[in-house]
Formats: sequence, structure tokens, C-alpha cells
Amino acid sequence: MARKKIALIGGGQIGGVLAQLIALRQLGDVVLFDIVEGLPQGKSLDIVEASRVDGFDVNVKGTNDYKDLEGSDLVIITAGLPRKPGMSRDDLLTVNAKIMKSVAENVKQFAPNSTVIVISNPLDAMVTLFQKITGFPHNRVIGQAGVLDSSRFSTFIAWELGVSVKDVNAMVLGGHGDTMVPIVRYANVNGIPVMELLERKYKDSVKAKEVMAAMVKRTKMAGGEVVELLKTGSAFYSPASSAIAMAEAIIFDEKRVLPTCAYLQGEFGVSGYYVGVPTVLGANGVETVVEFSLDTEEQAALDKSVASVKELVEAMTRLGF
Repeated sequence: MARKKIALIGGGQIGGVLAQLIALRQLGDVVLFDIVEGLPQGKSLDIVEASRVDGFDVNVKGTNDYKDLEGSDLVIITAGLPRKPGMSRDDLLTVNAKIMKSVAENVKQFAPNSTVIVISNPLDAMVTLFQKITGFPHNRVIGQAGVLDSSRFSTFIAWELGVSVKDVNAMVLGGHGDTMVPIVRYANVNGIPVMELLERKYKDSVKAKEVMAAMVKRTKMAGGEVVELLKTGSAFYSPASSAIAMAEAIIFDEKRVLPTCAYLQGEFGVSGYYVGVPTVLGANGVETVVEFSLDTEEQAALDKSVASVKELVEAMTRLGF
């Protein structure tokens, strides 16, 4: 069976890690695109020169020519400027919208049958813009945010409880920004509610709620925390790994239930916008949006997050995109 062709648009930190992970897992042949001459070629050469050591046979090619995307089955987009200290994801809107417009036009021309995962920030707006320009079916245009945000939330819970993160299940909904909604009520350790475990640990329900509130806040600000520490860029290992989880679900038709930035048509009371929700990911991209009941407080938080997404999309429209 012929290997899948996976195009990575953006040869920066995330793009380089993506290319390496795809090669290591032998998910398909890679085309790494960037506008900077020599950058994608150099990173690709560096990766394939480790092929004997790491034991993979897939091809990794660097290019500055969009034509090399031709025939791609999956496209992952990281192109755009990264956040800098003091910047919100929204500050990136104008400059990255211009970049995304060019990317979308070229993907439409050279990879019209591909499924697309967008990582570029501000995420919700960039996914919306890409789909608008290409006209691709909504199920084939997906944003990576919820997998990462949920992983961060799960990690903080595991640290707090002193358990393996592999046994923590926690989900974050909504926009990929400060209004994201970590769902506390459903967070669990192999089915045991996290709040119950926190109350047992502290023998104080008030303290347990305070600890959880701190973890929720840290989850919302996690991207900014990394930016402040790095000082010269934003997170790249964890976003790349999160996109790979989505890519594997699509390539291998795994039907995984993962939180992604997906187009809603009435689910959770939202219509016509891309919002972070649990979805079934398979060969057809987003195959189902998984709806579940939210209490009044959770729904209000999600509504607030959706309102933020709408503002971002409207701001982008005012800018002419």
C-alpha cells in the first residue's frame, strides 16, 4: 500500500518537530514547506540523516515551492508568527490572517482533496479563514487546540494527585484562548472523579475547589506561561504531539474521541462557528461532534468562550478577510 503524503506548511519549531515525529512513526512521506529558502531543506536533511539510527524509511523533503504539495492526503498548517511575551493570541490576527490567506489559496490549488489540520494562532479565526477561502467541506478542515489544552489540564491534575497522567481523563472545550473551558465535573482518574480525590487528599471541600480553580487558571494561561519562560517563541513540542494524535486518528481511521476545533451546526447551542468540542476523528476527518450535557455554569462558560470566538471572527471580517 502506498504511503500517505503529508504536507507541513511552516518549517519553524512546530513544523520541524512534526516532520521528525511523522518520520519516527512512519506515518507517511513528508513535504516540509516554508518561504525561507534553505530552512525546510536543512531541517529535512537533518531528519533523514538520522533515518538509519532511528530506523525509518519514509521520505522527508524540504521545499519552497507550493507545487510540491500536489497529491497530499493530509496538510498540517503551522505557518505564521509565534507569540512573544506580552502578546495575546488575538494580537497575531492581522499578520497571520495575511499569511493564512496565501496558504489557503495554495492548498486549494495543489491539494484540493486533502484533510487539513490548522495549528496557527489565533486558532479559531485561522481555521475559519482557511475554510472560507478554500470552500473545503467543514469536516475536512479542523483546528488543533483541544487536544493540547486537555493534555495540559490532565498533566496538572496528575502532578497534583501524584498519579500517572495516562490514567487522567480531562477535557477542555471552547475557544483556544483565555476563555477556554476546562470541564471540571467530568475530569476523572480512570473513572474516579478528580474532585472526589482532591477532597479526600485535603479533607476539605473548600481547599479542593481552590486547588482545582488554580489548575483551571493555569490551564487557561499555559501557553502564555511557556512564552514567558522561552522569551523568544511559543510552545512547539506539545502542539506538535497533539497534532500527531489527530493525524494518526485520521490516517488510521481510528475513530478517536478527541477535542478539536470543529464547525458546529447546532451542537451545544452553536451554529456557524468553529469551536473546540469533542469529536470522532477518522478517515473522513470530523465524523461526528460528540454532544453531552452541560450544567448551567458550564454552558454559561462555553457561551462566553463562543462569544469571544465570534468577536475574533468579526474582527477578522472587518480587516477584510
